[in-house]
Amino acid sequence: MFHTESDVVFVKGLTVEAVIGVYAWERAITQPLLIDIALETDISRAAISDNVNDALNYKAVCDDVSAWCQAIKAQLLEHLAGQIADKLLAKYSCHKITLSVAKPTASSKRIRLGCRSRVMQRSSKISQL
Repeated sequence: MFHTESDVVFVKGLTVEAVIGVYAWERAITQPLLIDIALETDISRAAISDNVNDALNYKAVCDDVSAWCQAIKAQLLEHLAGQIADKLLAKYSCHKITLSVAKPTASSKRIRLGCRSRVMQRSSKISQL
């Protein structure tokens, strides 16, 4: 099997309750976050073998992202997205990650506010911050 483009394993609509925000009242509660994750990885082994052991474990990714969101207690969505992307790159066999984090309760106008982070690798300058 020959691939000319990267394969993508994705999770859409992961909901996590976490502390997020800059205001004092936000630091005292948990709020829902909606997370979409796309991991560019080679799925050829699993595609050929049909063996779950050759595939990326979706449940583990979801469990890890949920736990990290709850532990980080970020003020900014941008910081949370960057931290999660770095942790995913470090733990899972993937070449690139696109991660969207939305805070649906941030606006009363029924719009979704959030950020998207697309990461291949962090530069050393950013890693030192």
